[in-house]
Formats: sequence, structure tokens, C-alpha cells
Amino acid sequence: MPDEARINLSKASILAIETSQHAVDTLAQICKGFEAREVHRCLTIAEAETALRLRQVNLILINPSIEADAGFDFIRALRSSGAEPLCSVPIIVFCGHATPGDVARCRNTGANFVVAKPISSGALLQRIEWVARDQRQFVDTGDYVGPDRRFKFEGPPPGMAGRREGDKLVPLGDAQEPNLSQNDIDAFLKPQKVMH
Repeated sequence: MPDEARINLSKASILAIETSQHAVDTLAQICKGFEAREVHRCLTIAEAETALRLRQVNLILINPSIEADAGFDFIRALRSSGAEPLCSVPIIVFCGHATPGDVARCRNTGANFVVAKPISSGALLQRIEWVARDQRQFVDTGDYVGPDRRFKFEGPPPGMAGRREGDKLVPLGDAQEPNLSQNDIDAFLKPQKVMH
């Protein structure tokens, strides 16, 4: 990636929340390698809450399984607090087992991005840069507060009113090619034997 496209983390304040001293120190060292000068290390949710009362942060890196999954409640409470700009600070979650269920749970608490462990510095930097450039708006549906979980917005389905106040109907053009026959569709769905 060209240097002008890099995110400057030298003035960023990062809150790192992990389950062990070794893990939080490793995470802090990776961030320092990205030229982040201010990395606050926390091993408990109480420490993280105190740190957030004392300073503004620009990024939160958290392992949600801290204190028997209290990290999920921490993220959810932060998002629904309404305390700007803190409630919308980017949150990257680290999961030891990034199963689809774990990823969905992280996403549903309001996390911006989920990264599977073990963490590589290159992958973390890519995720931080992605989150910094993310243009998704925040939504509050009552049950969920956080970045819009849809990555693409192509308007509501044809003929339907949008679910958001700002949704616009997108006109569809005429078909450019004839529709597929049912036999063609069935051929796509039918398992094919592969010969080696």
C-alpha cells in the first residue's frame, strides 16, 4: 500500500483489553510498531471503564471473552450509552475461535470488525486501516446499536419501501438477456462428477 494511503496512528489513543498480561503486552507492542504512542492496557472490564472515564480513545481492541464473556456486555453497553463520541468509537474484536456463531455474536454487539487469533501485525494493520476508512453509518434499532451490518447499500428490494428513513427506491432497468430456462437453472444446482 502506498505511504500516502497509510493511516497515521501517532496521535491515536488506543484501548487494548485482553485476558492476560502477555496478550495485552503483545497487542500493545504491535500497536507501538504502527507508531501508536498511546496504548492503554486493561486486563479487566473495570480497568477499561476507568480508562474511558479518564480519557478519549480513538480505537478499542478487545477480546470479548474477558471475564467470562463480559466483553460482549461491555461493547453493547458502550454502544447504547449515547455518550458521543465514545459510543461510536471503532471496536475491533479478537476471537480465539472465530466460528460463524462467534462472529455473529460480536457483530450483534456492535463491533466494527472481528479478527481471528492468532493475530498477525499485518492483518491487524489492514483491519485498523479498513475500520478508519469505513463509511457505514451507525444505526439504533432498539435491539442493536452500532455500525450498519450491511456492507453494501443498493437500496431496498424492488417495489418495497426502505426500512430506513433515508432509503431511496432504485429503479431497475429492463433485462439485458433472456431468462434462464428451468433446465439451465437445474443444471447449475445439480452436483457434477469431477474426473481427474
